[in-house]
Amino acid sequence: MYSDPKPSFSFLILLFLCLQPLIFSLSTDASPPPTVCIVGSGIGGSSVAHFLRHYFHPSPSQPRPPNIKIFERSYVVGGRMATVSIGGETFEAGASILHPKNCHALNYSNLLGLKVKPPPASEDDDSMSLGIWDGKKFVFKTLQVDSKFPLLQKIVSYVNSFRIFFRYGFSLLKMGSFVESTVDSFLKYYESPERRPIFETVDEMLKWAGLYNLTTQTLQDELIGIKLSPLLIEELVTVITRINYGQSVYISGLAGAVSLAGSGGGLWSVDGGNWQMASGLINSSDVSLHLNEEIESISYLGEYYELNSTKRNSYSCEVAVVATPLDEVNIRFSPAVSIPERKLQHTHATFVRGLLNPAYFGLRTVAEIPELVGTLEEPDLPFTCISVLKQLDENDTTYKIFSREPMSDALLDSIFSARLQTNRINWGAYPHYKAPELFAPFILDGQHLYYVNAFENAASTMETSAVAAENVARLILSRYFSEASLQSSNLQSFSPDADVSHFDL
Repeated sequence: MYSDPKPSFSFLILLFLCLQPLIFSLSTDASPPPTVCIVGSGIGGSSVAHFLRHYFHPSPSQPRPPNIKIFERSYVVGGRMATVSIGGETFEAGASILHPKNCHALNYSNLLGLKVKPPPASEDDDSMSLGIWDGKKFVFKTLQVDSKFPLLQKIVSYVNSFRIFFRYGFSLLKMGSFVESTVDSFLKYYESPERRPIFETVDEMLKWAGLYNLTTQTLQDELIGIKLSPLLIEELVTVITRINYGQSVYISGLAGAVSLAGSGGGLWSVDGGNWQMASGLINSSDVSLHLNEEIESISYLGEYYELNSTKRNSYSCEVAVVATPLDEVNIRFSPAVSIPERKLQHTHATFVRGLLNPAYFGLRTVAEIPELVGTLEEPDLPFTCISVLKQLDENDTTYKIFSREPMSDALLDSIFSARLQTNRINWGAYPHYKAPELFAPFILDGQHLYYVNAFENAASTMETSAVAAENVARLILSRYFSEASLQSSNLQSFSPDADVSHFDL
């Protein structure tokens, strides 16, 4: 008798019903995706989340992307990116300007649909007036013209360029070449991931790009080495480093070169506030955001980390990332971690709506005061710079003042003849640079505890934080998600509907 070797349909159904409990058990017992906890919601922390999503590709061992939690001790995101409102206008209070070759920031703006704008005229405009103040007099001032005729403004701009060149000579060209060479080396960090190593230390990251030697001696020594004139170093270079880092030409060479690059043309910012980059990256990265929750301890318990917050909450994660400077936070680590001692340079940003007092500067009228007053490295000078943010009318102007110490009311009353509004912000803005620099590692414990801000000892900007964060994200994926591809995915531009809470300072 002939029998059909194929199983009957009813037999298949019976077999499926018998195996269904086992199949269900296997699917529900599948391990959940790992969790990455990020402490800090500034450009560093938000960039780590972005690049983890950007580079992750499923693999047999890790089919699902990680869960990401971000903890922010403030009630707003952005870290050292924030805005302040003066007279109904919004101005950058923290990290203010971006370089035209800051590729990550430009990409963020494009992806998030953010509108970019040039900074206020006093920060990036050939027609701005500049004065270098030594505490008693202006040692140099550019010509000023109160005219709306573009031709006249252009003529004055050419005359001022000639006067600056006459004062500092060909050293200006040498300084430009020094900055350009440094920027070109930094651009190596934007090469495709397939061509770039993944770095476990800041030292090797800098050596690969040819930037490490700049951290071993001061900016002054670097500039003397390329035979810049002492007058240029003493005046213009000093003014720039005091404005951008609140420090003298004795900062390390790389930080100094970055500072000089931040004084060039083509600078930009995000319309409405640079903090929107962090907000947009967090919104688009499928992140669980914990605002107003400070992490006070991180403990490694063998297979995972336990994070405890000031709200008495505990969180478990397989990977922990610190994306905030450890210099002035009280996070307890168990086991303890060791990093080089570092001080933060505090910058006091004072915003005043009012009118400067010309007598303070030995002048007769307000119109004679330059729009940007830079200062020399003199111990008795109470501020590093004063700049015009916006002139509403001849008796009402908004100014920004940077200083190393708080500006008292008595001091402000001597500098200003009238004050309608005053806002003060104290920033732990950037490291206090010194050469040779020592660097904390990106991996703090040899396991999966990472430190984005280790790179800040090289230079501290929004873009350098993004570059360090991108490397840390690749480091996490290569070490924990060892089979995950690190090739860039094809992300589409997006405009997130949800908006992370943010308020002006």
